[in-house]
Amino acid sequence: MSTLFFILIILAFGYFIVFRRRYNSPKHKGEIGENKVRDILSQLPNEYKVLNDVVLQTDRGTTQIDHIVISKFGIFAIETKNYRGDIYGDDNRKEWTQIIVTEVTYLKKWYKTYKYVTKNKFYNPIKQALGHVYEIKKTLKEWSYLKVVPIVVFTGSANLSNVTTNNHVVYDDNLLDTILGYNTIYLSETEVDNIAIQIVQKNVREFVDNNTHVHNIMAAREKINRDVSSGICPRCGGKLVRRTGKYGIFYGCSNYPNCKFTIH
Repeated sequence: MSTLFFILIILAFGYFIVFRRRYNSPKHKGEIGENKVRDILSQLPNEYKVLNDVVLQTDRGTTQIDHIVISKFGIFAIETKNYRGDIYGDDNRKEWTQIIVTEVTYLKKWYKTYKYVTKNKFYNPIKQALGHVYEIKKTLKEWSYLKVVPIVVFTGSANLSNVTTNNHVVYDDNLLDTILGYNTIYLSETEVDNIAIQIVQKNVREFVDNNTHVHNIMAAREKINRDVSSGICPRCGGKLVRRTGKYGIFYGCSNYPNCKFTIH
């Protein structure tokens, strides 16, 4: 075989490795999940306005919202997660856990199956969605009565039976039913159009690339950690007070119920 043939084989293998890493990267998986939810939301009736990949300016930088649905029945702030395996979490804990069990059989020991357990942590998506609700309400403060509903939707093959929540954490095939289940009218058609225009005007996505957004997130989390360590509510500046709830001891803002910030 010629040297050129070996070079081509090496290059092809290199491209395969790069493609595989990119395909399996969290960013790519996230894009797949968001595109799937985008397709699902396109099936809503025309009276529902759908905005995708919205970035809003905040006091601490920027916040990225995967999808916002605007309707006369309220606004829906949707956080998309593309995960597999068993998911463990609740409304209060800071991080959720993903556990993936993989069964492997080797040729030399075909009669025996080995189980490999992978355990990953990720930021509580409910807290993420509630943060988006807060920023949307702040952006639309002239509609003080507006109902904004947080929804976390999982698009992969995740098992959510171990998630305990009072909020909407749903599989993608339940997303439309969840949204269409709201039928109390809060807005007129004109208000729906005006809100959509205002959010579009506030959307700074074209000015903020992903690297800048990630930097903003890291800086915001560092500030939150500093505030919490000092006993200060990072949301409103109130004092963090030790409390006991259904899931044990946690710290909540002294300005509750006006501020509902909590941390375990």
